[in-house]
Amino acid sequence: MTVTSLLIANRGEIAIRIARAAAGLGIRTVGVHSQDDGESLHTRVTDVSVALPGTGAAAYLDMAAVIAAARETGCDAVHSYGFLSERGVREGLRRCRSHLHQAGVEHLDLFGDKAQARLAAAAAGVPVLRGLDHPVSEDEAASFLGSLGPGGAMIIKAVAGGGGRGTRAVFAGDEVAAAYQRCQSEARAAFGSPTSTWRSSSPAPGTWRCRSLATPTGAVDSPGRTRLQRTAAIQKVVEIAPAPGLDPALRKAIHAAALTFARSTGYRSLGTFEFLVDVSGRAGATPFVFIEANARLQVEHTVTEEVTGVDLVQAQLELARGATLAALGLDAPDVARPRGFAIQARVNMETMLADGSVRPSGGTLAVYEAPGGPGVRTDGFGYAGYTTTTAFDSLLAKVIGHAPGRDAAAAAARTARALSEFRIEGVGTNIPLLRAILAHPDFAAGRTHTRWVEEHAAELAATATDERPRYFDGAPRGSIEGFAGARVTSRDPLALFAHDAEVKARTGGPGTGSGTAVPTRGDGSIGLVAPIQGTIVSIDVAVDSVVRGGQRVAVVGR
Repeated sequence: MTVTSLLIANRGEIAIRIARAAAGLGIRTVGVHSQDDGESLHTRVTDVSVALPGTGAAAYLDMAAVIAAARETGCDAVHSYGFLSERGVREGLRRCRSHLHQAGVEHLDLFGDKAQARLAAAAAGVPVLRGLDHPVSEDEAASFLGSLGPGGAMIIKAVAGGGGRGTRAVFAGDEVAAAYQRCQSEARAAFGSPTSTWRSSSPAPGTWRCRSLATPTGAVDSPGRTRLQRTAAIQKVVEIAPAPGLDPALRKAIHAAALTFARSTGYRSLGTFEFLVDVSGRAGATPFVFIEANARLQVEHTVTEEVTGVDLVQAQLELARGATLAALGLDAPDVARPRGFAIQARVNMETMLADGSVRPSGGTLAVYEAPGGPGVRTDGFGYAGYTTTTAFDSLLAKVIGHAPGRDAAAAAARTARALSEFRIEGVGTNIPLLRAILAHPDFAAGRTHTRWVEEHAAELAATATDERPRYFDGAPRGSIEGFAGARVTSRDPLALFAHDAEVKARTGGPGTGSGTAVPTRGDGSIGLVAPIQGTIVSIDVAVDSVVRGGQRVAVVGR
């Protein structure tokens, strides 16, 4: 396949990442943007930028508009990584195969349907979760959870899509109804289909992902990694590769299962195979089970790149142009051998409150100075003067720290220090939370699982304070007429407090709620702040309703 001009069907740091990789191969790039996203940095990093009709995520999901932009700008390929990675690409491939760069439509169909992918894995001899692979009713879901016995847990997952939308973990019978309705609402809003399946789960699973590159002549796997996620919004916050504390024999078995599944389906290109590892210690539990496969790159590919030294985006493009693994030097036995540890911390526009809940933030970036230095990488799209939008994910940047030794704690320390050097003013961020996670003894020791952040929310909130930043915060420095910082005089006894509040407002420090003030009205009503950025899917209360504590008032979809 000839790839000389590439349209990138995404935005923000993802589009920037692809544009940089393509530039290294001499490939011209075309960026696209919605009508309300023209100031995103990716529109300047690509060689050409085209406005799509519409606003918000819907504009990026308009397959016809994306293909039209590719044709008008002379592109011979479209890179899909995110918005159009599954449903949109499948439809586009059927209509315009020669204009798209991605795995084959048959694999997008297979992997895009979580139920069918699970059946294919089982047919290949890969262990899978016990579950129901057909659309189920609320009563069936409740009955299935009851059949798991004491301590059983269940996951509801949308058949199509991903990114945590339409996915909920259920641990008790009285949680089924709310989880079922919410997953249907989210899946319908995000993917156009409310169809879901149900699966059993360990109460404390760890997530393990294997990334593979495959061609007709061979396949290679990469070190797996584990993740921590904030389950309030099913959002990943930290990833580490390779997974610390994992038994070598179990690691080898998971890698073998991933390659077995890829080969059994004849998969080509780059893909991610996800498994759950049981860390509950239950007697007789299956050590690991397959969850899903994704025929694409994913946001956390950075940690794999750092520990292998392989540019996965460039490798994907080279394979699409007909290269073999051998020609790229990726068939060597030691390619998948991890070189130290790498950690990715997702810097989101949100702050953590004292009770462990999160509050979204937004506004105009007054300052954006990313960290650097040996072993530090920052993939982001912020710049001073950029006004953020709630129409998209709250992710602002990914900070990746890599340490070449055998100690995961060294990578955690490097990543934490890099975060302390990240100067962002104008919006609140979750950097204090990320630093608290990295400093916790459970992290480097590998004693974490997918519910760990939720279970330790109060503890993390207590330690998620703004420690000494390793940058100047913009306040006056040095001595000016004998004064440094805020000038405190007898006529202005509160100047120091005012100065402190000003600095916190600029830096989005704890307690400021930067960009997220609770709205009030003259009639005495008080607004609510959503726990995540996104679009309101449904309003579940009526005017003059009495709302009890903990009651759901709305569903917000990312």
